[in-house]
Amino acid sequence: MIDSLRTGRPTRRRPLIFSLRMPEPHPESPHRSPPDPHDLSPLAPFRLPVFRMLWITWLMANISMWMNDVAAAWMMTSLTATPIWVALVQTASTLPVFLLGLPSGALADILDRKRYFLVTQLWVAVVALLLSGVIFFGAVSPPLLLALTFANGIGLAMRWPVFAAIVPELVPRPQLPAALALNGVSMNASRIIGPLVAGALIASAGSAWVFLLNALLSMGAAIIILRWKRVHTPHPLGRERLGGAMRVGLQFVGQSSHLQGVLARISLFFLHSTALLALLPLVARNLHGGGAGTFTLLLASMGAGAIVSTAFLPQLRRTYARDALVMRGSVLQSAAMAVVAFAPDAWVAVPAMFAAGMAWITTANTLSVSAQMSLPDWVRARGMSMYQMAIMGASALGAAVWGQVATVGSVQISLCIAAATGVLAMGATNRWMPHHGIEEDLTPARQFQPPEADEPPATGHVMVTIEYRIDPARADEFRALMQESRRSRLSHGALSWELLRDLGEPGRFVEQIVDPSWTDHLRRFERITAADAALRERKQAFHLGDTPPVVTRCVLESTVKDE
Repeated sequence: MIDSLRTGRPTRRRPLIFSLRMPEPHPESPHRSPPDPHDLSPLAPFRLPVFRMLWITWLMANISMWMNDVAAAWMMTSLTATPIWVALVQTASTLPVFLLGLPSGALADILDRKRYFLVTQLWVAVVALLLSGVIFFGAVSPPLLLALTFANGIGLAMRWPVFAAIVPELVPRPQLPAALALNGVSMNASRIIGPLVAGALIASAGSAWVFLLNALLSMGAAIIILRWKRVHTPHPLGRERLGGAMRVGLQFVGQSSHLQGVLARISLFFLHSTALLALLPLVARNLHGGGAGTFTLLLASMGAGAIVSTAFLPQLRRTYARDALVMRGSVLQSAAMAVVAFAPDAWVAVPAMFAAGMAWITTANTLSVSAQMSLPDWVRARGMSMYQMAIMGASALGAAVWGQVATVGSVQISLCIAAATGVLAMGATNRWMPHHGIEEDLTPARQFQPPEADEPPATGHVMVTIEYRIDPARADEFRALMQESRRSRLSHGALSWELLRDLGEPGRFVEQIVDPSWTDHLRRFERITAADAALRERKQAFHLGDTPPVVTRCVLESTVKDE
């Protein structure tokens, strides 16, 4: 008799056992010849022509994004002076990433990434043309401006996960921190260029011309993407279904305490720090002699601080542990917000915004690298989409919350509360969810050959059982190790996992895994990493006897109901 130690999905199906053959592994064809991985200089990724090309594309896309945000925020201040309406511009631009980030990440993992990236740029161009049109014809209103800003945010939601997944394709793993830092430079250079150009156009010609220029920049980025000679190789097992791909992505993050810690920290940081950006148009108006030029100057100062700090990131990562660096970034960000809240003029606010930019890029880059290093390639876009969802969801919520606090109280009160609670929240997170500094080896393990059935089932869940015979005195130790096995199986896409113990034979345990289909079962073999291989060796070290654990694979068939 067997009792269940962990309940999986109940089923009314009976197993049908079929014979198996073990095929030869499929060779992997590399898509690129990586540069010298020992070159760890900050500019090493620029030696890759494709990385340079896509970095320029990303720069143009980010310039367009910042121009849009500046023009939309400033136009809202001309339509209404109510703080909540102004803050909702930030919510409208970031909320789509929270709502659509996971589907977008799943699509980026299963579709041709070049074509998908191209579609995102065309989408942004069309929305920018619509925005310029309604302004030219004088038909803009606060609700319509928010709606079109939301539509532009959809383009951001679509393009960010695919770009995040493309970058690790182009650079060796040791150069990934440098590549991500260069992407941060792109983002923050655009934070300077975009507002400056937008401010100049708003002052000289009007906001409509900003959105028209956005459309042209987006079309230029699309043309560069068309020149990218990336060859999409269809997966031999076919595309994953969107729903299944989203489920697996959620399961992977749900089984990773490391990623959960990263998401908690980045959410808290942006929940509080977004108060500064959301209320910055009002801060600029309230400064002595403030106006559109002051708003642009403050944004550019923040971008300049972020760019300058990029040169110090390698040394900072070597000096401080991840949590210590994130905590210092949060403290600096909060201090800068408090200074900006009570700054009498731009001469005081500009240095504080410069410091805020340094804090922003240090914290965001540290957590982004931590997330990327814990994601295997097959789920990278989905994992990074959830990272971006955490940022944008927190930003959207924070903008609404701090905008409402400013409406009820004042801008100064809102910024000070955000600054104080931001430091307290990050300190509590570091205490309750500490980072242990252990990274798994995510190198694909090719020594495991996927099974092959004589008659592969077209439908039905696949149940796999693995029988272990261990020393009963080591049962507790074995159970603890099998919890790691549970996390591994579920993170790779299994529907359920159980550990069964034989009541009549204390040393007999059965591990049971259920996969959605035979194809999904084969996909799990492709997802095995060196860390999973090491875990398998640790499990088999418990097994007694000269033969390895017995593995049985069954397909679950529907039970025929009695008439």
